[in-house]
Amino acid sequence: MQGPAVFMDVSLEDQALELRKYFKSLGAEIAEEKSPKGIEDDLHKIVGVCDVCFKEPNEAEIEAILNSIVSIMVSIPLERGENLIVAFSQRLSKAPGPKLGMVVLQALWRLYNNLEANSPLRYHVYYHVIELAARVGYVREVFTSVEQLRKEFSGCPPTNEQMQKLYRLLHQVLKDQNSELASKVMIELLGTYTDENASYAREDAIKCISTALADPTTFLLDPLLSLKPVRFLEGELIHDLLTIFVSEKLSSYQTFYQNHKEFVHSQGLDHEQNVKKMRILSFMQMAEVNPELGYDEIISELQIEEKDVEAFIIEVLKTRLVRARMDQNERVVRVSSTMHRTFGRAQWQQLRDVLLAWRGNVQSAHEAMKSVAAAQIEYATQNQKA
Repeated sequence: MQGPAVFMDVSLEDQALELRKYFKSLGAEIAEEKSPKGIEDDLHKIVGVCDVCFKEPNEAEIEAILNSIVSIMVSIPLERGENLIVAFSQRLSKAPGPKLGMVVLQALWRLYNNLEANSPLRYHVYYHVIELAARVGYVREVFTSVEQLRKEFSGCPPTNEQMQKLYRLLHQVLKDQNSELASKVMIELLGTYTDENASYAREDAIKCISTALADPTTFLLDPLLSLKPVRFLEGELIHDLLTIFVSEKLSSYQTFYQNHKEFVHSQGLDHEQNVKKMRILSFMQMAEVNPELGYDEIISELQIEEKDVEAFIIEVLKTRLVRARMDQNERVVRVSSTMHRTFGRAQWQQLRDVLLAWRGNVQSAHEAMKSVAAAQIEYATQNQKA
């Protein structure tokens, strides 16, 4: 979203006077006369009734009025406009209806972009931008990634508590639109807690786990176990469930579900979706230790019928977590590579061995090239002597 503030060719005082008259004409409780206390008091009175313009049937007129208010706001000193900008953002964030909401969102976004990069007020405006964008279905045009969010506030980083509040809002509005991005936001939120306050993040940690488990595109869940707030959940059912998805097979999940059906549903999780994800995770685990899997083994371990094996393998391949080929005649699946569900000491050792072997091969190739080069030099020297 783009849109600089619209600056009028009239004085701030005259703009404020026209705004007073306009809001008075709409029935707002505001005097038409200028305030003897100055432009800040005029703007304070205008902000107090600015949402009256939502009655205006002409959207272009509303946009012009809001642009006029924004142009005055960004023209007064920061220390005198803080409360006004916060109050203005709060009122606009309540704009009713999608069409009107889009007009108001543009005005809020202009205000945000015309504040100095080092202004602490940018956080407050951005928070209300997200609130309004969520209601008009425009969040993904405002917020694209956690990395982009960091850049937005690089000039004046918000406090830890402010970022936690913003991450919670983003998770709330994204969880039904983009579960993968919602999971990333929640993981970022949990990363803001320290050893000292991690125990207070229990609710956030539970939401993080539930969101990740429910996301059909999230399969590598091992990193969650290292988050401090998640570690404080050890011994609770939600942590046990996460552990099953991280390292155990489908049969373990089925047993857990039979014993804790109400708990699983209370977390907003769908049992059939859980089974689908656990089948894929279990297949990955099987493929790690055996690159050639027979149909009978797949049917037994993953509790599926023979007629569904090939369709299941196709679903696995779509995730790009596994590379494999099916041999229908031999009734086997030959795996060429698979992602690891967990990355512990054994996986680091395996990676070390691969890198050492690669380094050895590079050194051997280098020595071979040196020998070839030396032989060519010697051959050329002998020809010159001859």
